[in-house]
Amino acid sequence: MNKGIVYAVGAYIFWGIHPVYWKLLQHVDSIEIVSHRIFWSLIFFAVIISYRREWKILFNKFSESKNKFIFILPAFLIGSNWATYIWAVNAGYIIETSLGYFICPLISVLLGVVFLGEKLRIFQWIAVIIALLGVFYMTFIYGQFPWISMYLAITWAIYGLLRKNSPLSSIEGLTLETLILATPIFLYLFYLLITNQSSFTINISTSLLLIGTGITSGLPLLVFIVGARLINLSLIGILQYIYPTIIFLLGAFVYNELINNTKLIGFIFIWIALIIYSTESILFRNRVRTKLEQISN
Repeated sequence: MNKGIVYAVGAYIFWGIHPVYWKLLQHVDSIEIVSHRIFWSLIFFAVIISYRREWKILFNKFSESKNKFIFILPAFLIGSNWATYIWAVNAGYIIETSLGYFICPLISVLLGVVFLGEKLRIFQWIAVIIALLGVFYMTFIYGQFPWISMYLAITWAIYGLLRKNSPLSSIEGLTLETLILATPIFLYLFYLLITNQSSFTINISTSLLLIGTGITSGLPLLVFIVGARLINLSLIGILQYIYPTIIFLLGAFVYNELINNTKLIGFIFIWIALIIYSTESILFRNRVRTKLEQISN
């Protein structure tokens, strides 16, 4: 089997079972968990950057950029996305988080149309419209807008859009983003420590789990980056649905979250949209590749 597929699938499976890890920290406040996640992720990425001796390159890219906004906003987007996700998992909304990551690719498509002037083909528009109908159905029939799902999808899609135009690599970007968030995080964690409210000192297992948040954030990313370089983008587009599927299955069958008919129908809309979009994308790329091969021959 292609090593790239193994690495990519491994990373997606790891991300898919993330809720299990956060559930182990359910006794810790979600803000404290995400604070530790940012802190230990910074340590993890700083070690990588130091090993590669890329600090100078990172700070040169930052100082030479005329638009510092493209570095600062992603930091707050990823921080709020992580905080919302961890809170939602431990509050019993795992299924809603999976919906967010199912919707995210379609939100990214819309952002590409609005901000990058990209054109959608007819079946891509059909897929987007069906997905929107699913969201509207859940909103008006279920009587509650899926704000957790939409917030996760929108913040992650905007984050991806900004990172697309960033001169930083994935590791450089996450290092800088966690560094930007470091000051308020340090102050908050220090305050908890001196006021004896820190969960870090509860017991050894909690301490180790909090330290491990950095590795669980950084390691699958490194594995994914290696895998993504070895396989086609179209294959990545299909494989990316592995982790929200695992999250959905965990919420439904491991943590027994309720799936009513309205929510299930809304999911079916989203799944149909993703099938149409993915199938159309694969067929289009195959047609383009065939034409290029015919021209070259």
